[in-house]
Amino acid sequence: MRMRRKKYLDERLDACGNVNLGWLVDYAAEQRGETQQRTLDVREIFGNDNPVHLEVGCGKGGFAVEAARRNPDINFIAVEMARNVIVSAMELAVKENLPNLKFLMGKAEYLEKFFPENSVERIYLNFSCPYPKETYKKHRLTHPVFLEIYKHILIPGGEIHQKTDNMKLFEFSIENLSQCGFKLKNVSLDLHNSGFEGNIVTEYEKRFSEQGFPIYRLEAINPTK
Repeated sequence: MRMRRKKYLDERLDACGNVNLGWLVDYAAEQRGETQQRTLDVREIFGNDNPVHLEVGCGKGGFAVEAARRNPDINFIAVEMARNVIVSAMELAVKENLPNLKFLMGKAEYLEKFFPENSVERIYLNFSCPYPKETYKKHRLTHPVFLEIYKHILIPGGEIHQKTDNMKLFEFSIENLSQCGFKLKNVSLDLHNSGFEGNIVTEYEKRFSEQGFPIYRLEAINPTK
């Protein structure tokens, strides 16, 4: 069921201007066939040369906000396609007043157009939609189409950190990451019983864990060029 549009959504998004970097792409212009290019100048955005971490599919922002709070010397950019959802993340970030966290609205397939090559140190994929039907597998964020995008924007040796409660998606991810040249490390089939330290529990993670589902986690290293 489609989520009902939040009241005063546009006004609330505008009020988050200091953390809101806008849309990854102008979809109306795309429909008109207009070529778009908007390379992000991260140094200008944050005013420093700190490493950049990117969360793709940030939901309501709990992970991004906590990660930015714990790591003030890292610049975080969180991406989410649903305006109804990302507005809550932005409002939380504004409340926390974190200068190292910004948000982009849009779809992951456009990341390569707007992030320069070798500009991101780490990508987080936290509880991405598993798209369980085989006919929709190209929408999974660890499909080779997306992995090639990540390889382009990640620095050599940069990392992808994935968490999910979905075993089939996890197996799908391991297979594709390996085939695309990523080296896997710290693979866990039950994160919460693994002794792993420093985990930031997301909204979905808390819900699934309380229901008794194991949490799967991996780290994948971008091959050097």
